[in-house]
Amino acid sequence: MKIFIAGFILLTTCLFAQQQPLLSVLELEHRIRDSKENITYESAPLTDNQLKKSTGLAILYSLLLPGMGELYAGNYSSGKYFTIAEGALWTTFIGMNIYAGNQKDNYQAYATANASVNTDGKEDAFFATISEFNSLESYNNQKALERNFDEMYNSESYFWKWNSSEERRTYRDMWTSSEQTYNDIRFVVGAMILNRVVSAINAVRLVASYNKNLETEVSWNVSVGVVNKKSLPSSLNIYFQTSL
Repeated sequence: MKIFIAGFILLTTCLFAQQQPLLSVLELEHRIRDSKENITYESAPLTDNQLKKSTGLAILYSLLLPGMGELYAGNYSSGKYFTIAEGALWTTFIGMNIYAGNQKDNYQAYATANASVNTDGKEDAFFATISEFNSLESYNNQKALERNFDEMYNSESYFWKWNSSEERRTYRDMWTSSEQTYNDIRFVVGAMILNRVVSAINAVRLVASYNKNLETEVSWNVSVGVVNKKSLPSSLNIYFQTSL
């Protein structure tokens, strides 16, 4: 009988010992589940410097393409007019260059056909000169009278002779049209520069206004903590909060 009782006690002890790891695993699972239920999420806090826009970038964008600085500042309602103006100025610039170039080709071809001018390698001053004198001979005689011998042209390379003053005046009109258009292009370039400067100033103003109103933007806060309770397992808490 004693042997039977001793055997029963030994068997009970072994079974109890085998159940302990299982209970530990279940307890661990409960702790993990309880911790997950107590976790909330939140992003890192954003500082004013992270939210503010850069005036330097606004200026750079406006100088590259007027209106883009305003777009960067978040207010393209006024910036679009600078972009439209830039498109119109570029269209004018290209159109004027094409027109001036065509007129230049026309007056050079006219001079070749009507005054026997060889246009190869000739400087712009030569084309202006032949619009004022009917022939190379009359031009050289004028320079000789003025004793400006260094300004006289070589008769072999710079020969020209208009058949009439009317032809010369026709040539001069084409030459003047081309030169005037080239000169006017400078005003278009100046308008492009002014458009960029005004756009940059406007973009800086809008960025300053945007940065000034940052207090109305959403602010984010995060906190992380471990909660220890006597009767419950420890839990990890991450608080995710926003405020206006």
